Amino acid sequence: MTENSDAGRLPGAVRGPLWMLASGVCFSLLALSIRFAAREVHPFEIVFFRTAVNLAVMVPVLWRIGFFHLRSGRILQHATRSTTGLVSMSLMFAGISAMPIADATALTFTIPLFATAGAALFLGETVRVRRWAAIIVGFCGMLIILRPGIAVISLPAFLVLGGSIFAAVSTLLIKDLSRTEHPDVIVFYFALFSAPIAAIPAVFVWQWPSPETLFWLVMVGICATGGHMTMTRAFAAADASAVFPYDYSRLIFAAILAYFAFSEIPDLWTWIGGGVIFLSSLYISHREAKAARAARERGPAKRSLEGLPRG
Repeated sequence: MTENSDAGRLPGAVRGPLWMLASGVCFSLLALSIRFAAREVHPFEIVFFRTAVNLAVMVPVLWRIGFFHLRSGRILQHATRSTTGLVSMSLMFAGISAMPIADATALTFTIPLFATAGAALFLGETVRVRRWAAIIVGFCGMLIILRPGIAVISLPAFLVLGGSIFAAVSTLLIKDLSRTEHPDVIVFYFALFSAPIAAIPAVFVWQWPSPETLFWLVMVGICATGGHMTMTRAFAAADASAVFPYDYSRLIFAAILAYFAFSEIPDLWTWIGGGVIFLSSLYISHREAKAARAARERGPAKRSLEGLPRG
């Protein structure tokens, strides 16, 4: 997108939500494509196509911004992020292929909860009482969807939650990498490392797809890549607290697509639980954005005080 385009002239407060809505459409179409592809091929094969198409899409992107951007002194971190992301995809794709799309989408809202808890427990980040309370509330929303003791918790739901945990780890690694790496480069290295690794398990379950299934496999890669790139641009265009509320559109888009494609109708508990999880994640995002702004404001003040004469 060029600066002279109409979208480029829009203020960030408008572009950010629009990019996030586009991300919601992409990720909802991703779930739909997984379900259609899984009717014929194994989830491992779907994961391989997702990474292979991702790599094919990113090559012209890197050509545009310049391959010299690929120079990085953090190859090990890229490889670690690729591994956790690949495990996350494998678990999530297996879960999505066997459970209602809206339910799976609602459970993925737990990713910010796991990420915040992980940052506090393993990275030593300061998470105060309010955010811990929001995390607990969010997990209560997860229990509303799963309803343990009332309904049997399915294996696909556990797979999606496991994928969400690894996605949270991947999110923390991306957060660290983004301090020094271009967003498109992070996506490219993910595809570069994960595609060969994903090919290994895919070989053992390989089945040549029909033309229709091949279309959905390509759609998996296109939608996943588009979803991540539009989300990245959403957060680059405006504050996270301004664009994150629009992430809830994923559940709405997913429910609409699932209804028309598979006649799936989410029950009331999915909407309530998904809403609770999302609102808690939204509050966490708001508190993190507020803390980040406070830190930026303290920085110049601290430097100016350090410049004062002492004695």
